[in-house]
Amino acid sequence: RRVRGSKNGKRVQANLAAKNHGVVMPDANKENTLNQLCGAAFGAAGQRCMALSVAVMVGEARNWIPELVERAKKLKVTAGNLPGADLGPVISPESKARIERLIQSGLDQGAEVPLDGRTVQVPGYEAGNFVGPTIMNKVTPDMECYK
Repeated sequence: RRVRGSKNGKRVQANLAAKNHGVVMPDANKENTLNQLCGAAFGAAGQRCMALSVAVMVGEARNWIPELVERAKKLKVTAGNLPGADLGPVISPESKARIERLIQSGLDQGAEVPLDGRTVQVPGYEAGNFVGPTIMNKVTPDMECYK
């Protein structure tokens, strides 16, 4: 904890599970916002410290979700070192299993999944750790997929 470390003269960086939130207001520039959401959520397969794991769509911005889904569907999932790759594999088989378990838990707890990346297949890398873009809706803070 920061306070305890600071009292001992130590510098502290607290991760706090890295739940980065983006709040999208209805008066935002729609085209720019949807492009930025795709980049922030899916760049580096969503496994970077600044990945946007939660987008809170306010008011009429909620109506943009189908368009966000369509943009995310167009992202190219392949080996990260190949030209044109938008999403590479996640870091390990365990990470892939955890992501797939969290998607399923969201469904089981009442979330909607308008885009489910669990079935993505990458030709030539069938045994790879790939999870395609996934968008979940109607997630609440008490759900395992949010925690």
